Amino acid sequence: MSSMITTTAWVRRGVAAQFPVKYEIDEQEMNRISELARMQLEEAQSDLKAAKDGKMDDGEDDAAMDEDNKADTMDDASEKKTSKDGNTKSTTDDDVLKEFDMDNYDNEEVDDDGEKVTMFGNVQSLAYHQPNEADPYLVIPEDEDDEDREELQIMPTDNLLLSGKVEDEVAHLEVYVYEDSADNLYVHHDIMLPGIPLCLEWLDIPVGKNTEGKTQGNFVAVGTMEPDIEIWDLDVVDSMYPNAILGQGGKEGQAKKQKKKKSKANDEYHIDSILALAANRQHRNLLASASADRTVKLWDLNTTTCAKSYSHHTDKVCSLDWHPKESTVLLSGSYDRTVVAADMRAPDSKARWGVDTDVEAVRWDPHDPNYFYVSTDGGMVYRYDIRNVPASPAESKPVWSLQAHDSSVSSFDINCTIPGFLVTGSTDKEVKLWNVENDKPSLVVTRKFDIGKVFSTAFAPDPEVTFRLAVAGSKGVVQIWDASTNAAVRRAFVSRMPEFETPVAERTIGVNNDDEVSDDGEELADGDAGPDGWESMDED
Repeated sequence: MSSMITTTAWVRRGVAAQFPVKYEIDEQEMNRISELARMQLEEAQSDLKAAKDGKMDDGEDDAAMDEDNKADTMDDASEKKTSKDGNTKSTTDDDVLKEFDMDNYDNEEVDDDGEKVTMFGNVQSLAYHQPNEADPYLVIPEDEDDEDREELQIMPTDNLLLSGKVEDEVAHLEVYVYEDSADNLYVHHDIMLPGIPLCLEWLDIPVGKNTEGKTQGNFVAVGTMEPDIEIWDLDVVDSMYPNAILGQGGKEGQAKKQKKKKSKANDEYHIDSILALAANRQHRNLLASASADRTVKLWDLNTTTCAKSYSHHTDKVCSLDWHPKESTVLLSGSYDRTVVAADMRAPDSKARWGVDTDVEAVRWDPHDPNYFYVSTDGGMVYRYDIRNVPASPAESKPVWSLQAHDSSVSSFDINCTIPGFLVTGSTDKEVKLWNVENDKPSLVVTRKFDIGKVFSTAFAPDPEVTFRLAVAGSKGVVQIWDASTNAAVRRAFVSRMPEFETPVAERTIGVNNDDEVSDDGEELADGDAGPDGWESMDED
């Protein structure tokens, strides 16, 4: 069984509904599903007819007519019934009555005991109940209902971890519950997706159907290989359809318009894969998306329409991040090897920096928003000062640069609680933690987990679990590493965390495994014995 996790995202504590509800189809939703099915059927029939018309030549037309004639002949033959003497006659209503003995329909059959027998057998053997009594076969016992609720329960101290997964060519979103105090990680429910998931963004604003009057929500925007963005309610289990679709798929009657679909980039919707999503935390109704169609789009979640489209890059746009303070400034990175910072209110006024290889990720420094980071396909991490705008991308000068890995830095994150604490993950299968305080990057620890090529590394969002790292990759496995239990990490940040003076056993939590999950024996930095007894070189 082949599987792969391509992207992850955390949901902070206390956001998820304590008792998520199971999806129920009401009449309005049933009508919507029926209409979608009808349009899809019409589209399929139209495509089939077009394909046949395109392939059928004159000879095929004649053959088709012959087949139709044969079918007509067979239909005529099937309408005739052969009698015992070899003569044929047409089937009539009288024949049907005779075959099913309809003349004796009212004559009631009795069994050996003289009881009436119906098509259900002896009626006295059937269970029955009084007119106002609840049918015991239709009522779910209260304790069973409570059991279901308890299984779905999410505690206020739990985090959710979202994971985009592909398993045997089936794409879905897995919603995990992480219980830190119990060292427990398990799949709560999952959601089927239309294509390979490429990016996830948690949303705190209700979007789409059944959200009238609500101001807070627990939703996720999902970008896939398809050009549309799906938005799902994480507090509803077993949903069949997303709450909203951003793009052409969200337009009414879109199934009828497929043949008129625009093949060129436009201002209304994306036409290629969605590579990055970024929610604006100050203007909660705004969601930015980046696509392989080379555009960045700004969506109004209140109307689920595209408010603005930007063409700052000449190649695929793969990463986005909103400025932590200046809420209208968006950072974007592209395979055209440039990074752009632009004010969405005046997009023509922008600054651009250049790097040596394709950009993988861009991130503002949350502790000092005058700076931002760039990771690249060449294994590099750069730190730039927004106040030093180069005359041209080729003249870009970073504050510092770091050869973090020998291959692509496929994932990158910044700890939002501890300044100068970074994590990088790479296709070389390694996860590295860095201390870049005072602009002096130093490696704290290197680990190689049994997750294959690393596609996602993300710090937990809450201060109580700020050292928890979700790591996932090409083996389709997600693990949570409590980095605070690593001796090298404790030494590096002990000045800011006095409680780190006491040594503890290192822990890594995997799915359905409450015990420690060992890695495959990679080194710790800073000369410290690891959980398996091996040591690393002391960089000091």
